[in-house]
Amino acid sequence: MKLYGVVGWKNAGKTGLMERLVTEISGRGFSVSTVKHAHHVFDVDQPGKDSYRHRKAGATEVLLASRKRFALMHELRDVSEPTLDDLLGKLSPVDLVLIEGYKRDTHPKVEAHRAETSNPLIAPDDPTIRAVASDTMLSLDRPVFDLNDTAAIADFILSEVGL
Repeated sequence: MKLYGVVGWKNAGKTGLMERLVTEISGRGFSVSTVKHAHHVFDVDQPGKDSYRHRKAGATEVLLASRKRFALMHELRDVSEPTLDDLLGKLSPVDLVLIEGYKRDTHPKVEAHRAETSNPLIAPDDPTIRAVASDTMLSLDRPVFDLNDTAAIADFILSEVGL
């Protein structure tokens, strides 16, 4: 599987870019999966539902399945957060995995950047960031794309990974 990341500070446009890239790249006939890192506690389950009750009762894993989809919930229960490599090993093979977050990992990335957030760029100090997608003109030692030019960013990523 080929990997490519989207990183940036909060409100930089990462999730919107990810969504547009999945639509664009899968629309070109490639299979795409995503990994999203959350810095906060989250729960995809709902209190009162059977699967929630199973987890609260102490199950380490609960696999919820229907004819449309399945979800595997794994409780870490005081075990360290799995590495990105560990998580990637759980995915079915696809052409491309787009990764939102995991900015400290070594896979190639594009940085999403919005001027209005006033956050500094990550790219100048990170050689794994191969390009920047921004809503403002920037002068850098790597390609800079318009944050909304999804097709050009997708072209760049697909070329980078050899697809």
